[in-house]
Amino acid sequence: MRDLKAVGKKFVHVMYPRKSSALLRDWDLWGPLVLCVSLALMLQGGSADSKDDGGPQFAEVFVIIWFGAVVITLNSKLLGGTISFFQSLCVLGYCVMPLTVAMLVCRLVLLAGAGTVSFIIRLIVVGAMFAWSTLASTAFLADSQPPNRKALVVYPIFLFYFVISWMILTFTPQ
Repeated sequence: MRDLKAVGKKFVHVMYPRKSSALLRDWDLWGPLVLCVSLALMLQGGSADSKDDGGPQFAEVFVIIWFGAVVITLNSKLLGGTISFFQSLCVLGYCVMPLTVAMLVCRLVLLAGAGTVSFIIRLIVVGAMFAWSTLASTAFLADSQPPNRKALVVYPIFLFYFVISWMILTFTPQ
């Protein structure tokens, strides 16, 4: 129960991002794992035995998210960041939450039909959640970097969440 409360508190920190070290102090990878698995399952698409569903497979999404987070973390450490490896993975993983919510909303919108209006709604939702994920993660990670290298750390974070957002926006169930 203690771990569930800690994970819940970290979700609240991502929902209301402030420059706080509470998310960094007690890192864990349970929340990021649940978010990654949820997102990968929602992005998987159609039936399990369909060969041409057009969407990414579970393992592809899982590897993109974790490999991307590891690359961003290594970049941060090599640029002189003061945050630990697992603290950075924790922050990047928890900040996938807005994009997971965007995927859930997009799935619900796609149930109503796939037209121009549906695409515009999905574009707005995914764009807003992309901005939220990027701002939340940079609020936690930017202070751990030297001032003259913050842009070099924020840019890969921007690209990481952009790729995930693109996968969500272009998702079409078959």
